[in-house]
Amino acid sequence: MRILLAAMSLGIGGAETHIAELAKQLVRRGHDVTVASAGGVYENEITQAGVKHVFAPLSTRAPLDMCKALKILSRLIREGGFDVVHAHARIPAFLCGLLHRKYKFNFITTAHWVFDTRGSLKYLTNWGERTIAVSEDIKKYLLDNYRVDEQNIFVTVNGIDTERFSPGVTGKYARRELKIPDGAPALVCVSRLDRTLSAPTVTVRGLLEAAPALARAIPDLRIVIVGGGDAQDDFRELGAIVNRELGRDAVIFTGARTDVNELLAMADLFVGVSRAALEALATGIPTLLAGSEGYLGLFTPEKLGDAVRTNFTCRGYGSTDAKSLTRDITDFFAGHGTPAHEGTSARLGAFGRDTVIKSYSVTRMTDDCERAYASFKRPSLPHRRVVMSGYYGFGNAGDEAIMQSVYSSIAAARPATEITVLSKSPRATREKYGFRAVGRFNPFRAVYAIARSDALVFGGGSLLQDSTSTRSLLYYLAVIKAARFFRRPVMIYANGIGPVTHPKNRERVRRAVESAAAVTLRDEKSRSELRAMGVARTDLTVTSDPVFTAELPDEAESRRILAAAGIDRARPFFAVSARDWGDKPEFFDELARFCDLARAELDLDVVFLPMQPKGDLETSRAILAKMTSPAVIPPSELSPRELMAILARAEFAVSMRLHTLIFAARVGTPSLGVVVDPKVTAYLEALGMPELGTMEDFTAERALFRAIEVSQRRAELSSRLRSLAEEYGNRAKEDARILAKLLED
Repeated sequence: MRILLAAMSLGIGGAETHIAELAKQLVRRGHDVTVASAGGVYENEITQAGVKHVFAPLSTRAPLDMCKALKILSRLIREGGFDVVHAHARIPAFLCGLLHRKYKFNFITTAHWVFDTRGSLKYLTNWGERTIAVSEDIKKYLLDNYRVDEQNIFVTVNGIDTERFSPGVTGKYARRELKIPDGAPALVCVSRLDRTLSAPTVTVRGLLEAAPALARAIPDLRIVIVGGGDAQDDFRELGAIVNRELGRDAVIFTGARTDVNELLAMADLFVGVSRAALEALATGIPTLLAGSEGYLGLFTPEKLGDAVRTNFTCRGYGSTDAKSLTRDITDFFAGHGTPAHEGTSARLGAFGRDTVIKSYSVTRMTDDCERAYASFKRPSLPHRRVVMSGYYGFGNAGDEAIMQSVYSSIAAARPATEITVLSKSPRATREKYGFRAVGRFNPFRAVYAIARSDALVFGGGSLLQDSTSTRSLLYYLAVIKAARFFRRPVMIYANGIGPVTHPKNRERVRRAVESAAAVTLRDEKSRSELRAMGVARTDLTVTSDPVFTAELPDEAESRRILAAAGIDRARPFFAVSARDWGDKPEFFDELARFCDLARAELDLDVVFLPMQPKGDLETSRAILAKMTSPAVIPPSELSPRELMAILARAEFAVSMRLHTLIFAARVGTPSLGVVVDPKVTAYLEALGMPELGTMEDFTAERALFRAIEVSQRRAELSSRLRSLAEEYGNRAKEDARILAKLLED
């Protein structure tokens, strides 16, 4: 889509950062994005990401500037051919609203804050044909004050880039620049320093008033104020008075900065609200929620509901004052530097980051905007048919999850597409998932489906390999040949390649890949393997496993799933995913002994998770028979969604299967892998999870040592996995976008 984002400016501020992140994400998803604004510190950042920027004086109500901005917007919209014009803030929305009457474009706005509705101000606000509210309470404000049609309101979040704001960012350079000694307690507040009534300066004023008392209670404390504005000189003067009184530079002003992630990373505590608070939480920094509209204090699990309801603004919860700030900041820093304090900080930081990753990602924010854009009627797409070929219909949970994820991704990326699955059990596939399916071993139906299709989607999964058998490989190559015979384009979709050991098979795979219209791979090792086979094409795109786009069950559904599986939610547990892999009795003896040791040492129950009904179930029962302690084996076959719900509650997972590792990563649960295949090693390395060796050298004691280590670091590892899962999910969506383009061409 061609999208115009109209914003006041790209300076430091929550709404401005939201716009910059949205613009970058939309470009990454293949959209053509132009931003019109008065410019600012984020202008260079978005243009480097491929966003076009046009200057327009949209940050002032001065009549002459508004006329200039209206003229610039008019030319842009008249010549730009935009599918959507998306305005942020009152002035851009008002001017775009005037132009909408003339040009009749698809017009959408975002409500970042609540506006003054007194007198004529209410009538200067235009919310467009669709409105995106950044919290539920802003949605209520729109309904109560403007009577916006609820059907036209979409609720989103302030999406945070959890790679840029992460515990991996070091703050040592910021400390060095600001001359803050290592170990000295540091408090950071990010705020605009403007004279306008809407500027969130109450917290800064409260901190300056509280600074003398805080400095006396917390020796060597530094209070760092990040942000610029037309009142920053006034605040600097107030800070200088405090520093003279204390005889040292306790209060430090940095001005407007774009390296906020570095400044947050050096903090022991963040004080503030809204987007800046979410960025601090994503960085793993304990956060005290205090703003112009309310005060919640230190963010803990008990405060989660109140914080979410107000989009972390504290709107309606008391007021911020020096007394409250002094009390809560002093309490937080009590015992600073002791193991107890460090432990509390680590737990609060991990909880905060986990909260952001679960509910406040840039992926969620961009998804919500795309959903709002898609609500406008667009020219209907031509009808297309695709056939999906993979290891579908065999009951393997990993491959069933791939099938569901690929199917859903294609349907979302290109709605006017009829999808047919080649399945071993077409009736079960139709009844269980509602998918159109034909028998993969019925040559007449399968070939007919391919002949009438517009493209063959081959994968995902590890289909091009001969470790299972050459016969299996020849079947899949025959499916590709059938598509080529009927001149249908083939997309090799998120495949894992290999191992392919026989020289003739390697040549067959090379020819098949070279003949495909598009090729995407789920990992870098697959690309290396194709290069080693002699594949010369330069467009081998590495995306990710489709399962990283799988939809997860909510809390209520998860509780029902655990109860049905016979798992006691009051007891912590770890999961074991075992499979039959030849005659290896010594390995299974050791695995059973590990389960007993881990249960006793870590006080965790053991839950077996069969991924393939027949073989895995029998193997799990055989291991349980060797154990001296009890374990749970769910009484019925589990769907991928049910498996992920259980894994989400596990302390960690021990797995011989690749897709158990992927399911666990999708829900943020650490895993330990037994290496039975090179693809297991590849994903363990990518996820940063430990190996337990091969079946030949596996020992219960070494596995127990690794399990204890993972259990002790669970919060840190889980946070990292959630961040990776978000990144991989974004990559996995690229497969369907490539297919959609192929179908249009």
